[in-house]
Amino acid sequence: MLRTDAERAEAAALVQDRQRWLTLRGLPVPAQADVPALFRDPHTKSAGLFEDGRLLACMVPAHDPGLSWGEGPSLRLGRVHTLPDQPDDITRLITLWASDLAARQSLPLVRAEILARHALQAEPIAALLRRLTDMGWDVRGSGPGREGDRVARLELTAEHRPGLSALISCQAHAPYLPGDDRSTA
Repeated sequence: MLRTDAERAEAAALVQDRQRWLTLRGLPVPAQADVPALFRDPHTKSAGLFEDGRLLACMVPAHDPGLSWGEGPSLRLGRVHTLPDQPDDITRLITLWASDLAARQSLPLVRAEILARHALQAEPIAALLRRLTDMGWDVRGSGPGREGDRVARLELTAEHRPGLSALISCQAHAPYLPGDDRSTA
């Protein structure tokens, strides 16, 4: 979890860098005006993926009892941002970590949304979706997302991954589960 003001500021800067990178390539960015402020806010339960003290990705994991497009509880990955020009390995680690975290919380699925302003078969979204499906994500169509943008809807089956600790040292608080007093994963 991003615990310090410095970590939150670093996440906000990463988001700004990613948004700038997307804009320069003519790719969609969220309609919400100030996403970096979300990561600066100490009340936002945001998480980061660090390697050798460097922030490579940030996101907002949360327990979600159900989205408008999905039934049942899930771990929702929101606002996922990675450093620009980084390999798919970061996305693969996020995928493995989220699947394991959901399984440890007895949640059957991980759900996420990615911006998709055009048809899912059109580039560049089609290439991204192919990479994500190769990592185990299922595309569940498209439509309005939680923030009103048109998105591709993704689901990933939760799976315990006991060997993951060799790759990732997880120090994340578990998403809030109603009626549950556990605070860390």
